[in-house]
This record gives sequence, structure tokens and C-alpha cells, in this order.
Amino acid sequence: MQGRAGSGAPFTPNQSGPVSRHYHPPVKRSVEIAGHKTSISLEPIFWDMLRQAASESQIPLNALVARIDAERLNAETPPGLAGALRIWLVTRREN
Repeated sequence: MQGRAGSGAPFTPNQSGPVSRHYHPPVKRSVEIAGHKTSISLEPIFWDMLRQAASESQIPLNALVARIDAERLNAETPPGLAGALRIWLVTRREN
């Protein structure tokens, strides 16, 4: 991409400030659901939101993930676990 019109300078996004953290690639973490370990890849902002939701509910992160996993499995067409977590977090913010 080009920088300013006609300058010929390459486009370099601003890497400072809190917004740049939102564009971090997914981070893989292990969680335990019903006694089984599984890995989930989520962007850092979703991990932050998930930790906050668990803290507000006063339950461990693994317990919240297990609860969301159980809800997603009842869907007519269940999404993948990472997608279900993102959907749950977004819809939680809307309510």
C-alpha cells in the first residue's frame, strides 16, 4: 500500500497506542473442558474479554468456556468453539 497520495512512501500502520493491540494475531491457549484439554486460538482482545467475564461471574475461565461449549452444542448448527466464544462475548456486550 502507498502512504500519502503521490508520495511514493510505503504505508506503515501506527504501531503505538492501544488500538494496535486489537490487530494482534490469534494466541493459542490450553483449556480444560469436562476433564479434557483442548487448545483454542483467540485474538488477545477476546482472551481479555473472556477473563473479565469469568471474573465478573466469579467462576474459573475453564468453567466459563465449558458453559459456553455446552450452549454451542445445543445449537442447530454448532459453530466451532473459538467462533462460539467470540459470538458469546459479542452478544454479551450487546445485552
